[in-house]
Amino acid sequence: MAGLASGPRMIRIDFHRLKFLVIDDNAHMRRIVRQLLHGFGSREIAEAEDGANGLEVFAAQKPDIVITDWAMPVYDGIEFTKAIRKSESPVTRFVPIIMLSGHTERQRVTEARDAGVTEFLAKPVAAKSLYERLLSVVLAPRSFIRSKDYFGPDRRRSQDAKYSGPERRKGSAGAEVIEIAPIDNRLQVRKVAAEQNAQVPQPETAA
Repeated sequence: MAGLASGPRMIRIDFHRLKFLVIDDNAHMRRIVRQLLHGFGSREIAEAEDGANGLEVFAAQKPDIVITDWAMPVYDGIEFTKAIRKSESPVTRFVPIIMLSGHTERQRVTEARDAGVTEFLAKPVAAKSLYERLLSVVLAPRSFIRSKDYFGPDRRRSQDAKYSGPERRKGSAGAEVIEIAPIDNRLQVRKVAAEQNAQVPQPETAA
């Protein structure tokens, strides 16, 4: 796992500082995700077997990041996400949610996005893909949008004011944009420093 965070421009996340909640009705899948997180360096990983149990564990553990399956009996990942986004607690409603699913049809991805999911990841879960999603939610969280019919991460991947395609948010004039600070500001400072160092020309060595 260490190789995932190597390289001059790759930022290493201090996973031991983060608390995770993994929700999946499949114990084998929970074990796979837990092993990946352990490999990254995480030590605080709570588990739940469905969305309803996930809400109880969430309230007790206050995780920094949630990784949830979509399809679960009783209370699925979409219902869990909507409940989190409707919470009155700022500690709860802004938490990053990474959804796992074996179905990656565009309709599914759109439904997850519209429920307030932060990142979508296809099963089977690859270590590199999971790490990249975690890197994104920890270091560069998207702004949240509050409108009449939606609350969650900005569903647009870019902020191009000239863009007029199908992903352009409708009714943006009446939407409130809420900027989200990185989970660990110290990590953001390190990211900026690394980017600046990468742009500084290295001195030539004498022949």
